[in-house]
Amino acid sequence: MKQTNRKANLPLLLLAVVLIFLIVCPVGMIFAKAVMQNGRLDFSPAVQTLLNPENAHMIGNSLLLGVLVVLLSTLIAAPLAYLFSRTKFARYRVFDILFMIPFMTPPYIASMGWILFMQKKGLLQQLIPAAAGCEKIFFTLGGLVLVMSLHVFPFMLTMLKNAMLNIPSSLEEAGAVFGAGFSARMRKIFLPLLSGNYAIGALLVFVKTLSEYGTPSTLGKRIGFEVFTTEIHRHATVAPIDFGSSATLSSVLVGICLCMWMLQNYITTRKSYNLVSGKGARRVEQSMGKGATVAAWAYIVLVLLIAVGVPYFSVISTSLINLRGYGLAPGNFTIAHYVELFTENEKGLSALKNSVFLAVTSATICAVLGTLLVLAVRKSHSKLRKVVEAIGLLPEMLPGIVLVIGIMLFWNQIYNILPLYNTMGIMVLAYVVLFLPYTVQYVTSSFTQISDSLMAAGQVFGGSPVYILRRITLPLIRQGIATGWMMTFIIAFRELVTASLIAPPNTLVVSTFIVREFEQGSVSVGMAMAVLCVLFSTTALLILNTVIDHRKVH
Repeated sequence: MKQTNRKANLPLLLLAVVLIFLIVCPVGMIFAKAVMQNGRLDFSPAVQTLLNPENAHMIGNSLLLGVLVVLLSTLIAAPLAYLFSRTKFARYRVFDILFMIPFMTPPYIASMGWILFMQKKGLLQQLIPAAAGCEKIFFTLGGLVLVMSLHVFPFMLTMLKNAMLNIPSSLEEAGAVFGAGFSARMRKIFLPLLSGNYAIGALLVFVKTLSEYGTPSTLGKRIGFEVFTTEIHRHATVAPIDFGSSATLSSVLVGICLCMWMLQNYITTRKSYNLVSGKGARRVEQSMGKGATVAAWAYIVLVLLIAVGVPYFSVISTSLINLRGYGLAPGNFTIAHYVELFTENEKGLSALKNSVFLAVTSATICAVLGTLLVLAVRKSHSKLRKVVEAIGLLPEMLPGIVLVIGIMLFWNQIYNILPLYNTMGIMVLAYVVLFLPYTVQYVTSSFTQISDSLMAAGQVFGGSPVYILRRITLPLIRQGIATGWMMTFIIAFRELVTASLIAPPNTLVVSTFIVREFEQGSVSVGMAMAVLCVLFSTTALLILNTVIDHRKVH
């Protein structure tokens, strides 16, 4: 019996070794690098890094930015969540897709779009000359908070909307019966019931803001506002390179993120309410007068205009401008920049090929490794399975730049044994580590919907484990595998922080090509690539949704 259990747990043990090597060792290397000097435990360099006035100021900047983004994203998302859950606007399902566009847009592309729109003599001032001087207002901390909030508010919107949909209308009606007005019902009934879900959304937005690199590296640097990610990146890439300081700041960032996760668990445990029961919940649409309806439509259009319209107008129009000096003048538009990407610009074509290769390879490896992980965890009864599953999901809890720094340190340390560092292989490995949780989550979601009776029926009729896997399990979870593959492909195709840190010399991908062209003044060519990047990602997402809908119908 024990020997049978050992054989059953062997795949789990092998996966544990692989995941420890890929994920745990790089993370451990970060903490080791922060406190180890010449093979000895030495906290003084880490303390000096933290006491450095510039670093202390940077940490304060990061925390302030996180708080402000949470507040502004809440102000943007809360009215929309109420409209799309408690009023007649809930019927318009198209807005569920439209309001996800900012979240699916790479942050650095949206940030560049805003810079082009708001800069001196930019697109806004070309359209409205009276707007001259507005760049002084935008290129501040307020502008940075606005751009980052416009990227993450869809996440907050989804969290709040789903929470509001689960609040029965009968609770508000009961308050009204006892004489409570609208504001009193909001304050005493509605908002307290939202507090647990809001805490989850707010803390996740806070962590995501601290972990974001794209917008701070483009807009933040322009206004001189340094945060964790830009400082970590600078220490790891700009001479004199200081991996010790980079590791120390990464450790602090991990510590803050973990504290936020624990705070979230504490709040949600104390502020959770069972609102969904077997009795069902009746929702009544809140009536709206003509004035309120007009105001609601105006707010929806305004948010879509600034969140989607401005950045996409900037990126697309700039990609079509022939001579930047003439701007939006009639006759100054061309598709030559797109043609150049596929003909004359060898680096652009090479960047596209590299991104496709990295996205396909990493998505495929993630699909295989993630599926094996889920199957091994679900079939095992060992206590080790929880540990293995936690390790597989660990990259989701950690900032991407921290994991990449850990991968750099670890694989550089073992270069003499496995010379993978400074090759395309290290980029594939980093992408796999970063995006493995997508496959694990989607496959787990599909797997939990499979009844154990199906497996038992296969065994009763003499099916071998391989046969059951091939004819029952895999067909039932293939949608989860395909979804995980596609999501990994979309995100890996446009990934910036990994490529900017560990790409081999003279190797460009789509993201680094766009940033380089933007910084070097070839803005139109860079924006042409940005348009192709967005079209590529959007097309892939539409194909995914079409396949899923087709599966549901059949």
